[in-house]
Amino acid sequence: MSRVLVVALIWVLLASRAVIAQQNVVWVQIEAADTLNAAQARARSYSAELPDVNGFVLTNGSYGISLGPYTRGDADQVLRAYRAEGVIPDDSFLIGANAFRQQFWPRGANLLNLPPVKPGHRDGQQDQVAQAEAEIETEVAAETEAKPEVTQQAQVETTMEPVEETPREARASEARLDAEERKALQIALKWAGYYEYGIDGAIGPGTRAAMAEWQRNNGYEPTSILTTRQREQLLAQYNAVLEGLDLRMVRNDDAGIEMKLPMGVIEFDHLEPPFVHYTPSGEIPARVLLISQPGDRDTLFGLYDIMQTLEIVPPEGPRERGRDSFSLVGIGDEFISHTEASLQNGQIKGFTLVWPADDDARRGRLLREMQTSFARIDGVLDPGAGANTLQDVDLVSGLEVRKPRLTRSGFYIGRDGTVVTTTEVVQSCGRITLGEQAEARVVHSDPALGVAILKPVTPLTPMAVATLRATAPRLQSEVAVSGFSYGGVLGAPTMTFGKLADIDGLSGEENLSRLALAALPGDAGGPVVDAGGTVLGMLLPRQDGARKLPDDVQFAADAGAIAALLEGLDVTPDRADALPRIAPEDLTDRAAAMTVLVNCWE
Repeated sequence: MSRVLVVALIWVLLASRAVIAQQNVVWVQIEAADTLNAAQARARSYSAELPDVNGFVLTNGSYGISLGPYTRGDADQVLRAYRAEGVIPDDSFLIGANAFRQQFWPRGANLLNLPPVKPGHRDGQQDQVAQAEAEIETEVAAETEAKPEVTQQAQVETTMEPVEETPREARASEARLDAEERKALQIALKWAGYYEYGIDGAIGPGTRAAMAEWQRNNGYEPTSILTTRQREQLLAQYNAVLEGLDLRMVRNDDAGIEMKLPMGVIEFDHLEPPFVHYTPSGEIPARVLLISQPGDRDTLFGLYDIMQTLEIVPPEGPRERGRDSFSLVGIGDEFISHTEASLQNGQIKGFTLVWPADDDARRGRLLREMQTSFARIDGVLDPGAGANTLQDVDLVSGLEVRKPRLTRSGFYIGRDGTVVTTTEVVQSCGRITLGEQAEARVVHSDPALGVAILKPVTPLTPMAVATLRATAPRLQSEVAVSGFSYGGVLGAPTMTFGKLADIDGLSGEENLSRLALAALPGDAGGPVVDAGGTVLGMLLPRQDGARKLPDDVQFAADAGAIAALLEGLDVTPDRADALPRIAPEDLTDRAAAMTVLVNCWE
């Protein structure tokens, strides 16, 4: 036996004795034999596969083979694991040190520090043990003399070098892992692309295969049993993406939330209910919001809707709203945001993570750490705390509201939500919405007439639909246009009153009507109605060319041309002759009910 191994053995024995002296340890009894020779042979066989194999003369006179010493908890794990894998007999059991007498395996060991067996022990066992000890001492002396002298420095260097575990040693160290440690290995293997099953902490065939593949790809023999060093390497790979983030637990008593945050890249900025704002502290454009507010289910659902209007929540991405919780993922070109919140005991709490879109590996790892560490503590953000004195209709609690590239007006022409609008608002759009959220698609566009027809992706039930006028109106009769003059800022359409100047365009165009009213760009696409509320046409955008027209000169696509366009699409609009005149306030209500905001988004 080499001097290095002797030194290592001495350290193991000293450590084991310290454990035995300080703790109430137990052993796993796996087998017993009637003779010393038979027991030594079985101990030698077990030692080739398992660590911690020891042999003791039992108080009943037989020779027992045991694994240990362990604490009670470790012994239970070892017993279950080895039984499950079939490496020890099913009838193995736990046993205390008071059942042991003299130790016979490993040769020369005396973990219990017991005195020799008294004379007269049956079958001359004392003599057999003494003879065996003498033989091993002779072997050790012979090996020591055969080895060249090693300097103290060289010996220290040798003992400092890490020694890789054998498969049986690796299996034994693995058996000591608790459930959370085994789950951590499965999570790391899954993250690395080797494991595709559930995270259950059970090391079965799927986990074994993943371990072998990881070993193969990292230059190790694919034994399917990770050594202690290999497990450390795997977990180091898994955690490497978090380096530099300074991920640590942060407790915010104002919000009543405790969780891990990447404080290496963000810093606290301010409170603005219902959010605690953490903004970038360096080059990584990351943001975190802690969500905290009192409320009920209606408050939660309102927050769900509001979050989707914010710039930090791009419209693309999965959304899920449950009875008492929601999650929002916004996928943009530059960043991805993840928001989740839930209602418990009248308090809504959650968080938002905003992270660069080209850093999926780190974002996924960070998000998992944040989710698993999230904890509710006493307290909820005071709705009046830290209120920002800056007032801006484009801000919600300090966050920018997502704004469309272009907004115009439109009006409902079908009870399924079919909309007539201007072609100006549907050009070069990433998506189109009716209002803030109802997705719509273009079913027809007529650039010559300037009219586009939209259908909602999910059918809508409008409050009112337009009735197109079937007869020509009288010149100089009163008209009005209903439209979102200010791009939806007011939340409802406005009415602009004027007169019908001509039933043709300036150059005699029959599909156009000329109006005398001062409309704004946002009104384009809105319905032009007569005094009874029938629709004469659709307001067109101003097309000033080389000649600038007076501000009160506007044009509308004629109702008859719009009706012909719709009928070509198998859409039959409501049509009628002039309706009786109604009061201006009633006309405003009727026109507003059929008018809709049309948004063009990037």
